Amino acid sequence: MEAEISSDWTGEPAILEGAIVIGAGAAGLAAAYALIEAGIATEILEREGRLAEPWHHRHENLHLNTHRDLSTLPGVSFPQGTPAFPHRSAVIRLFNDFAQTHRLPIAFGVVVEEIDFRGDHWLLKTSTGPRAARHVVIATGRDRQPFIPAWKGMKDFSGKIVHSAHFGRASDYAGTKVLVVGAGNSGFDALNHLSGVETGQMWLSARNGPSLLPKRIGKIAVHRFSPVMARLPARLADAVMAATQRLVFGDLGTYGLPPADDGAVDAIKAGRIIVVPQVKEFRHDGVVLESGQSIAPDIVIAATGYRTGLEAMVGRLGVLDAKGVPLFNGPANDPKLPGLWFTGMRPSIRGCFANARIQGAAIAGRIAKQRR
Repeated sequence: MEAEISSDWTGEPAILEGAIVIGAGAAGLAAAYALIEAGIATEILEREGRLAEPWHHRHENLHLNTHRDLSTLPGVSFPQGTPAFPHRSAVIRLFNDFAQTHRLPIAFGVVVEEIDFRGDHWLLKTSTGPRAARHVVIATGRDRQPFIPAWKGMKDFSGKIVHSAHFGRASDYAGTKVLVVGAGNSGFDALNHLSGVETGQMWLSARNGPSLLPKRIGKIAVHRFSPVMARLPARLADAVMAATQRLVFGDLGTYGLPPADDGAVDAIKAGRIIVVPQVKEFRHDGVVLESGQSIAPDIVIAATGYRTGLEAMVGRLGVLDAKGVPLFNGPANDPKLPGLWFTGMRPSIRGCFANARIQGAAIAGRIAKQRR
């Protein structure tokens, strides 16, 4: 595949005989480390002015839902005394410790606007001028842009609609009626925190039941078993999770939650949280559900996922699906576009940190092999 560079791409920069990594999150940092360890010249471009920028803006009670021992980066661990499920401040510190320990070459404040294939290298249009490299590793994250569906009537709703990424403090919801849309990790995280606050009625709109697992069974952190679970066939892993959910929480179908910190479960059983069908539309004074029922929340928390936001950068290359997710991830790539790699673009039962280490090493191995 060949693509012409548009007229606003001025100059032909020197080609880096290595890789440019776009994004300095866990996936980007791990990939850059692996590339450098493999002897590959590497530069990291980060659009923000500091590491872990999204973590600085998440709600104050946010903790990882993966165990600290499985949420490290190569050569750097959480300090002694860190809780089993680290607070966001500990994650921010981990990122900075990792970058400083390995002296990673990060250029902050550089926005990559578009990339083009030049036959034997890649040309990047950035906010600080063009750059070129034989390989580009895109690690901007699968949760780069919070996504809220375009529900009918939402602009006329008299209440407030926020994405779960902007949840804020649980105490801010005291005395309000809250609808959480989405029964994934973000939705249950919000409900777990809200269950400790004196709110009004709460609802959970669940399209599909979550794979709901406790952080611990007794004193054992469930996530410690993720490396084993990741090796199981998908059907067997799903069956194990379903059995664990039922063993720990009982039959949640009784409370309207389809099968698929545990304060939300207790609140569902106590009736503080009512599980309802999908949202159909908004009206000025409430929300209409697919069942035809109407409810009147003061605040709607949309735990409706994220988008990669990669369309402007690589959309015309034909490497994204309908939702903007790269068709290739990790060591797999498009043979028509050699040198283009993606990492951190798929969820993993292992967690994002373990996945970052595995995929970063795999990409570095592929590039190193091609250079021999």
